[in-house]
Amino acid sequence: MKVENIYSVLSILKIVARLEGVSYLLLLCLAMPLKYWANTPQFVQVIGMIHGLLFVGYLMMVINAHVFYHWKWTKTFWVAIASLFPFAPFYVDKKMLIAE
Repeated sequence: MKVENIYSVLSILKIVARLEGVSYLLLLCLAMPLKYWANTPQFVQVIGMIHGLLFVGYLMMVINAHVFYHWKWTKTFWVAIASLFPFAPFYVDKKMLIAE
C-alpha cells in the first residue's frame, strides 16, 4: 500500500472535494429550506459564499491534478462534473482519486 504525502496535489484535491461536497449538502439541506420555510436568507448568503469559493477551488485543483498527473481528458471531465451533483464528490474521492 502506497502512503501518500499529505501535501500532494491528490491529497489536497481530496480534502477540497470533501469540503465542497459537505458545503453543497449544507446549502441544499439546511440553508435553502431555512430560506423558504423560516424566511432566513442569511444562511444561504454565508454557506453559498463558502460553497462558491470551495467550488472554484475544486475546479482549480482538478485542473492542477490533470496537469500534474497527466490525466486523460475523460477522467478530468468526470471528476469536474461530479461537483455538480450531491454526494458525487464523495464517490469521486473514494473511487476515482486513487494514487497512480
